[in-house]
Amino acid sequence: MPNNNIAAVVSSQASSRSRFFIMLLLFVTVVINYLDRSNLAIAAPHLSEDLGIDPVKMGVVLSAFGWTYAAMQIPGGWLIDRVPPRLLYALAIGLWSLATVLLGFVGNFIGLFVLRLVVGALEAPSYPLNNRVVTTWFPESERASAIGFYTSGQFVGLAFLTPVLIYLQQTFGWQMVFFITGGIGILWALVWYAVYREPADFHLTNDAERNLIREGGGLVDLGQRKPQSKRFDWKDLWFVLNKRKLWGLYLGQYALTSTLWFFLTWFPTYLVTYRGMDFIKAGFLASLPFLAAFCGVICSGLLSDWLVRRGLSLGLARKIPIISGLLVSTSIIGANYVDSPSWIIFFLALAFFGNGLASITWSLVSALAPERLLGLTGGVFNFIGNLSAVSVPIVIGLLVQGNDFTPAITYIAGMALLGALSYGVVVGKVERLKEA
Repeated sequence: MPNNNIAAVVSSQASSRSRFFIMLLLFVTVVINYLDRSNLAIAAPHLSEDLGIDPVKMGVVLSAFGWTYAAMQIPGGWLIDRVPPRLLYALAIGLWSLATVLLGFVGNFIGLFVLRLVVGALEAPSYPLNNRVVTTWFPESERASAIGFYTSGQFVGLAFLTPVLIYLQQTFGWQMVFFITGGIGILWALVWYAVYREPADFHLTNDAERNLIREGGGLVDLGQRKPQSKRFDWKDLWFVLNKRKLWGLYLGQYALTSTLWFFLTWFPTYLVTYRGMDFIKAGFLASLPFLAAFCGVICSGLLSDWLVRRGLSLGLARKIPIISGLLVSTSIIGANYVDSPSWIIFFLALAFFGNGLASITWSLVSALAPERLLGLTGGVFNFIGNLSAVSVPIVIGLLVQGNDFTPAITYIAGMALLGALSYGVVVGKVERLKEA
């Protein structure tokens, strides 16, 4: 058949919608990912009592994940540019889930610390991998919604499953939290490897959908390109460390994730130990800020893509929800001035809603990073952003050595304000960076 006839047939095809199935796979992966990040925080009040771990040591254990998670971002980003997502993600999920199961068998500070280091290292490629997948599978006009949807998994999973894990802990002991979350992850690693494919190889994707993605700015053929050299090139790293726009993203992400890591580490302890709430009641109330964050994430992606379709520049459409969300997150400071559990949860939920509203920051990485260095840029972005996973648990542990949590809450509010300034002032015009 002549080429023009083939083109006519393709253009007349109704586009398949398999990319939304890929979005669902990412959503479930993120749910599992964040359960394995935060399960220690759920177990922390009982675990620290059973094992005799004081607040300063608990802060170190809670930060251990972040040490290797941050340190492995750049190597992880380098791997993402070379190893297909189907294989790399399956290995990462399976291995970090196995380490999570092993956490249920430890009985001392050293064991907890070492295994959390392992979990952090193995989870390191996860969000750059998500960005790699969504940049391949979605046109620019749908990308923020896709990122918002799968990012919401980190909140909706915690919102609905935290009470379940707390019930299991109360009934069977804190070890069950690690057995359940790790076991689910091992099963999901097998599912991911069996199901995921790149756009060119996925049997549910037709040529019309591939063209729709390609013409909309999606890098649909990225998986078909010749693999890069296996050797690490320091010039590539220098390139992504030498751009003001990218530093605006890096510093803004550090500030954004500071709020997130408060909720993933010290939040249950804050409610139980420093606000005197009953553990079961705290378990229910703890789900409300995560639900608020879920709503914020969904609103963020839909709003941003709607603004793109209405003709706003890509930069404004992405920045409006990000900066607005960070400013809303500063409301967490209101928790310092109230004593009623309802008002405490209100301010925390409002702040976490703002954090969710700002959480489409990966859409800016997708829009700014050089095509060839998409994984490496994402790795550096996540490395610097998630240094907060190291610093925030330790800083909070030091700030609350007494019975006063006020300085820690003030610190989190200040970081949110700095993030808004970074995205608003430092990033500048949003356009893909070109290599010489």
